[in-house]
Amino acid sequence: MAEEISRQLPDSLLDRLKGEQFVLLATVDAETGAPVVNAVSWVYAPDANTLRVAVGHRSRMIANVKAKPEVTVTVIGPDTTYSIAGKAQVKHDRLEGPQIKLTGIEIDVDAVYDVMFYGAKIVDEPGYVKTYDKEAADKLDRQVTEALQKG
Repeated sequence: MAEEISRQLPDSLLDRLKGEQFVLLATVDAETGAPVVNAVSWVYAPDANTLRVAVGHRSRMIANVKAKPEVTVTVIGPDTTYSIAGKAQVKHDRLEGPQIKLTGIEIDVDAVYDVMFYGAKIVDEPGYVKTYDKEAADKLDRQVTEALQKG
């Protein structure tokens, strides 16, 4: 059973969401009304009440957020699984700085839940590697992070 632990990001999540982090962003499909989940790594929390996400400028998430702003961000680890409920808006149709076309979405945090099933804890968090040129990936990550920090 989901247990609300806070109305804002606790310090452990705030610190974790200051850099590149694997999260799942759930939106409601603008056409079908069905839930849709996407993996995102460009996420930044400027404070305990706000999350910023960068997505491709053609992402379906943009239309979804415009049609229905209620979203959920899932963070797996440390120790548990967190569900962050909030209201999203497209803040920047085109983020300034990154060399590729990205859209900036800002999420106002409504509540944070511990959604881990009873009697368990996360011992291995999801990991990933970029499968394209490391130097290009690092450069792009820096550009996106700087753009998200600016808001």
